[in-house]
Amino acid sequence: MTQTERDYSETLFLPRTEFPMRAGLPEREPLLLKRWKDENLYGKLREAAKDRAKFILHDGPPYANGNIHIGTALNKILKDVVTRSQQMLGFDSNYVPGWDCHGLPIEWKVEEENYRSKNKAKPNLSDPAAMIAFRQECRAYAQHWLNVQREEFKRLGVEGDWDHPYTTMNFAAEAQIAREIMKFAQNGTLYRGSKPVMWSVVEKTALAEAEVEYEDYTSDTVWVKFPVRSARGKRNKTLEHKYKGASVVIWTTTPWTLPGNRAISYSPKISYGLYKVTDAAPDNWAKFGDLFILSENLAGDVFKQARVTAYDKVADVPAEDLADLGCAHPLRALGYDFTVPLLAGDHVTDDTGTGFVHTAPGHGREDFEVWTANARVLEADGINSAIPYTVDENGALTAHAPGFTGKRVINDKGEKGDANDAVIKALVEAGNIIARGRLKHQYPHSWRSKKPVIFRNTPQWFIAMDKPIADAPGKPGAADIAGKDDTLRHRAMTAIAATQWIPAAGENRITGMIESRPDWVISRQRAWGVPIAVFVKEKPDGSVDILNDPAVNKRIGDAFEREGADAWYAEGAAARFLGDRAREGWQKVDDILDVWFDSGSTHAFVLEDPENFPQLKGIVRKPKGKDQVMYLEGSDQHRGWFQSSLLESCGTRGIAPFDMVLTHGFVLDEHGRKMSKSLGNTVAPQDVIKNSGADILRMWACASDYADDLRIGPEILKTNVETYRKLRNTIRWMLGSLAHFHDDERVKADDMPELERLMLHRLAELDVAVKDAYRAFDYKRIFAMLNSFMTSDLSAFYFDIRKDALYCDPISSQKRKAALTVIDHLFRCTVTWLAPMLCFTAEEAWLSRYGDEAASVHLQLFPDVPADWRDDRLAEKWRKIRNVRRVVTGALELERAGKRIGSSLEAAPIVHVSDPDLFAAIVDADLAEICITSHATLVEGEGPADAFRLDDVRGVAVEPVRARGRKCARSWKVTESVGEDPQYPDVTPRDAQALREWDTLRKAAE
Repeated sequence: MTQTERDYSETLFLPRTEFPMRAGLPEREPLLLKRWKDENLYGKLREAAKDRAKFILHDGPPYANGNIHIGTALNKILKDVVTRSQQMLGFDSNYVPGWDCHGLPIEWKVEEENYRSKNKAKPNLSDPAAMIAFRQECRAYAQHWLNVQREEFKRLGVEGDWDHPYTTMNFAAEAQIAREIMKFAQNGTLYRGSKPVMWSVVEKTALAEAEVEYEDYTSDTVWVKFPVRSARGKRNKTLEHKYKGASVVIWTTTPWTLPGNRAISYSPKISYGLYKVTDAAPDNWAKFGDLFILSENLAGDVFKQARVTAYDKVADVPAEDLADLGCAHPLRALGYDFTVPLLAGDHVTDDTGTGFVHTAPGHGREDFEVWTANARVLEADGINSAIPYTVDENGALTAHAPGFTGKRVINDKGEKGDANDAVIKALVEAGNIIARGRLKHQYPHSWRSKKPVIFRNTPQWFIAMDKPIADAPGKPGAADIAGKDDTLRHRAMTAIAATQWIPAAGENRITGMIESRPDWVISRQRAWGVPIAVFVKEKPDGSVDILNDPAVNKRIGDAFEREGADAWYAEGAAARFLGDRAREGWQKVDDILDVWFDSGSTHAFVLEDPENFPQLKGIVRKPKGKDQVMYLEGSDQHRGWFQSSLLESCGTRGIAPFDMVLTHGFVLDEHGRKMSKSLGNTVAPQDVIKNSGADILRMWACASDYADDLRIGPEILKTNVETYRKLRNTIRWMLGSLAHFHDDERVKADDMPELERLMLHRLAELDVAVKDAYRAFDYKRIFAMLNSFMTSDLSAFYFDIRKDALYCDPISSQKRKAALTVIDHLFRCTVTWLAPMLCFTAEEAWLSRYGDEAASVHLQLFPDVPADWRDDRLAEKWRKIRNVRRVVTGALELERAGKRIGSSLEAAPIVHVSDPDLFAAIVDADLAEICITSHATLVEGEGPADAFRLDDVRGVAVEPVRARGRKCARSWKVTESVGEDPQYPDVTPRDAQALREWDTLRKAAE
C-alpha cells in the first residue's frame, strides 16, 4: 500500500463509546431501577449523608384508590427532584412516601364493587362484627391500590424508603391520630355544636370545603313577601303605623330553606325605599296597592320580575327603622307563628335580588353567623334563638318544617326532589309570593359523586378557631390578630408569617383563607376512618361534656397501637376503655374524623416517631437546629392539606409542622383545557413511560413553569423528545471523546488555551447559578440554562471548534490534552447538575464513563467548581469574538446554499473589522480555527460594499473567498501546505506530525 492509499481513519481520535444514540428509555430505565434496588441506593444515600443537616420533604399522602394520573406524576417528580437536589447540595435529604387510606372514596368504592354491583345488601354497620368486617374490606382495598401506586411511583424514578412507607391506616398511625384529637379535647377547643355544613345526600356525610367543586346548576327562584308584623323600641307605635300593610321582599334560589327562615338580613349601607304598586294585571301575584320595602337600586328589577307595570316610591326607609321592625313568616298559617326580626349583616349587597337576604341559620354560613351574633339580643326580645333541624341526612324535611315533613330536597340519586314545588305551592296559597323563575348558576357539588350538596344544620364536631387555648404548650406570645388571647387562628397566622412560601403568593392565599375560615368541622358520619375517640355526656342545652381522663385515653391509644382503630367498634369497647368509669353515663362517640385531620396529623406519627421511622430520628428544626421540613403539593392544598396540617400542629404544638411550602399548578392539555375523558385529551403517565420513558416526563416537569398551570400533549411531548435527543447526543459525544483521555494527561487551568479557559469560566458561572436555582427550587431556570449551555455553548460552539484538534492533533498536543481535561470537567458538572432531573440518563452516562462498579451519580455532591476559574474579562473578549464568528458563519451559509462551497473547510474568508474593540479582541485569535475554515484573513477596515454583514454586529464585513491549495487526506483542510512533509505527501504538516507519533506508538506496541 502506498502512502496516498492509506486509510487514515484509524489514526484519528474519533469518539468511541457504548453509550447508545437511541436512548431506549422504556427498556433501559427498569434495569437501572433494579440496579438501585439491588445495591440498596436508598441505604447508601442515608449512609453517605450521615451527620449532615436534614432536609425532609414530608410527603403529602396521595389517596390509595386508583392508578396515578398525570397530575400525581408531576407531583411525585417534583418531590423527587427536590429530594435528590438537596442531597447533592449537601443535606441528608430523606423522602418517606405516604398514603391517605381512610375516608369516603374508599368506602364508596367498596360499597360499589362488593355490594351494589352484585346486588348485595350493605352490611348492618350497627353490628360490631359487621362493622369491623366492612372496615377490613376497606383496608384491603386501600392496600391493593397502595401497592399499585407504589410501583407506578417507583417507575417514575422516585427514590425513597419504599419498603417502609407511612400510611394513615397503620395501627401506630391510627393510635397517634386518636391521641391528636384527644389533645384538642384537653385544650378546650374540641366541641360538639350545631352548624350548617355542606352535606352530601348521596354519600350521607358532611363535606369539607376541599371536597366540594362548583358546577352549573339550575335553581328555582322566588320573590317572597314577609308582611311587617310589629315594631320594637320607643317608636314601635309610630313604625307600626308607618309600615302598616307593607312587606319586606326577599329573593332566594333555595325555596326549600324557607321553613328554616328565622330572620331577614339587611345592610345599613344600602338605601331602601317603600314602594306602592299602582298598576298590575288582575291575575298578578303582586296586586294594585301592595306596599313593598326594597333596595332603591333593585326596585325596578323586582317589579319587572313581578310583572308590575307601574309603581310609586312612597317614602325612604332608613336603616334604623329596619332594625326595629319584625315580620310575619310567609308560611305562618302552617305553624310558623313567630316574629322574623331584621338583622344587620355585612354580607348583604344590592348587586342582585332585593337588597334583603332571607336568613335561615341552619342552611348557610353567613346566615348562621349573623343569627348567632345576635342571639343574646334576640333572646332578650323574647325570640327563641334555637336553630331548627329542618332537613335530615336523607335530604328530607323534618317535623321542624311543619307542612312539608317528608318532602325531599334531593333524592338518593342526587336529583332535585319535591320540596321546592311544595314550598312554592304553599307560598302561592298564602298569597306571599310575587314572582318566580329559574337561574343557571355555579352551585356546590361533591367532588366524588358529582351531585349537588345542601347546607343543613347537623350535630357535628368542631375545633374552635377563636376560643382561647387552655393549658397548652407552644404559645406564640404575640398579640392576637383579633385582640384576644392565644387562639388557633392567631397561632396559625403567626406560623404562616414564619414560613417560606414558594411561590411567595402562596402566603397571601392561605392568609386570606385562615383569616376568614369558620371553625373546623372534623366529624364524618361514616365507617372507614379513625373514630373521634372520646366519651361524652349530654347537657340540657344540647352541648356535651367531654371526658378528659388520662387513664382512659391511654387505654384507647394503647389498644389502637396493638389492634388498630377497629378496637373502638368491637363488642364491649365502651366498657373496656372506660374501666371503672363505665357506670357514670359516658357515651362513646362513633363519628369518624375527617380525612383532612388524618393527613393533617401525619407530622405527628412520621416526623416525630423515631421508633417507627428511625431514618427520620433527631430532627431539630430552625431556629434551634439546622434541619428543615418542606411540604410540596398542588396549589389547591392551601385549603386542603397545608391548612389542615397547619391547624393541627398549631393547635397541639403552637407552631407549623413545616419550614417551607412549595406549590405547583394543575396539568392542562396543550390547548389549555382541563383534561377529561369525555374530551379525549387526557395524557396517562403510564403511556408516556411506555412510549418514551420516564425521563421524558421528568424533563417536561422540570422544563415547565410549575408555579403556573402546566400543559402537556402529543406535540409538547414531541418537542421534549427532540430536546432530550440533543442533550443525550451532547453527553454521548463527551463520553466518546473521553475514551481517549487519561488522567495523567490532565492540564492545569493556567496552562490552557483561552478557549478552554472560557469554558471553565462558563462552568464557574453556571456552578453558582445552578446551585442557587436548586436552592430556590427553580428547575425551569436550571433546565433552560443547561439546555442552552449544552446545545449552544458546547455542541454548536466549543465542540464544533475543537473537533479538529481532538480528532486530528498529535497525541502529544497540549491543546488536545487541555480540551480533554475541560471535557472531563464539563461531563462531571453537566451530568451531576442534570442528575436530579434526568435521574436515569445521568446514571446511565455516569456508569458509561466510570464503569459498572462505580458508585451511583446520585451519591455524588454537586462538584466544587473553583471560583478562580471565573474570568469576566476573558468572557467579554470572547463575546466579541463570537459576534465576529456569527458574521463569518452567516456569510458561509449563503455560499453553501448557493453551492459555491461544500463544507466550511473549503473557505478562506477575508474578515474586515472596523470596530476598534472588536478588532482588538480578535487580532490575536486563530480566526480560521474559530470559524472552522482552512484559512482566514483579518483586515482592519470597513471592507467592500458587497461584503456580507449582519445588522446587529456593526463594523464587521466578510468576503467568502475559497481556500487555495490541496485538500488534506486526513483532516480535510484545504491548504497550500499539504505535502510539505515528503514522508506524508497528502497531509498537512500538523497531520504529518500526528501520523509520525501514531506510527511510532504502533511500532512500539508491536
